[in-house]
Amino acid sequence: MRATRLLETGPEAAFDRLCSLAATLLDAPMAYMTVVDDVRSFLKGAPDSAAMVGPDGTLQVPAREAACQVIVDIGEEIVVEDTAADPRLRDLAQIKAFGARAWIGVPIRDPDGYVLGNLCAMDGRVRPWTEGHLESLRTLAAAANDAIALRLAVHDLQIYARESAELAQTLQESLLPLHPPRIPGVAIATHFAPGGTGVDVLGDFYDVLPVPDGFGLVIGDVCGKGPTAARTTAMARSAVRTAAHTERDPTTVLATVNEVLLSWFGAGRSFVTAVYATFTRSDTGWTVVIAGAGHPPAFVRRHDGAVEQRPGGGRVLGLTADHPTGIDVVDLRPGDALVFYTDGITEARDPGGRQFDEPGVRDALATTAGQDPEQVAATLVAAVHHHTRAVSNDDDAAVVVVQVTPPA
Repeated sequence: MRATRLLETGPEAAFDRLCSLAATLLDAPMAYMTVVDDVRSFLKGAPDSAAMVGPDGTLQVPAREAACQVIVDIGEEIVVEDTAADPRLRDLAQIKAFGARAWIGVPIRDPDGYVLGNLCAMDGRVRPWTEGHLESLRTLAAAANDAIALRLAVHDLQIYARESAELAQTLQESLLPLHPPRIPGVAIATHFAPGGTGVDVLGDFYDVLPVPDGFGLVIGDVCGKGPTAARTTAMARSAVRTAAHTERDPTTVLATVNEVLLSWFGAGRSFVTAVYATFTRSDTGWTVVIAGAGHPPAFVRRHDGAVEQRPGGGRVLGLTADHPTGIDVVDLRPGDALVFYTDGITEARDPGGRQFDEPGVRDALATTAGQDPEQVAATLVAAVHHHTRAVSNDDDAAVVVVQVTPPA
């Protein structure tokens, strides 16, 4: 009864209409619908319910004083031509208060068959009730049952959606670092916005990990969503971490990820776009070797505000054993920022369907001269939101910004 949210509330228009129809079909001056808990009976519908409720908008009476409780107790229909001759009804306070001499009621049930209340009609005179009257009341009660079943289904869906969203958030967080690591000589900022409704784990991931003479950074996008995408994401991220401990060549690291995907899932069953970059200290800052596998190209925002789009390239991981990798080398000096992102940024669409695309990224980054990594990421994300006019995005969007800091 608590799940239906029918208790402790007043009559509702849908149930009022059912009661009005019942009164007309049975040619009775009064028809009403009630539900009960263990101690109270609540009016949920009547032809003129507004005239019956109190200042709080409800009408409730002790359950043992209401005819409704008789139906709840026995779980059956009751047809009484003369209440004065029926020991179950004649002494009930509610029957006396309404002056009911004839009474007919059928159970209101939940989807499991439990009786929640009744739909009934009464008359101030002794009168017979026909089989047609009873069948009409049964049909209207069935409509009320359906309405209650729908309420319960909505209630269950709300619980499921809430639990699914919590599970998706927990799972997504487990696939992403909580905070970017602190590495002397660089500042790192990340931004992640889940797409869709929030109840599905999609496929964007990123990670930063130590390697000899510097660190490695991976950002990727798994095809699909839900448990399969989460499994592939975890597998790809783990493969990068494992390979990066022994392999200094970023091309070899991506080749290892490709082999793992093919071994576990088969060709074309689960594929990933990715970039893996190694950052090595140099005399002037950092040298970055970027290996690409079908992922959107990175951008460099120089300290003076100039913006460079890197070449990108390479083939998506998990499709074939032969997968050419795009290689790029870039030198970063203090103030320079290297910006990685997923296609949730470039494929974000405005209401007319136009994508943000790489020119949108370039234009946004051109306004970030003098900004720190957090500000750069925020500027890019804000530009995407402005482009989409707040239209929801069905895809994840991830941004990672690595900026070289001046020597201490």
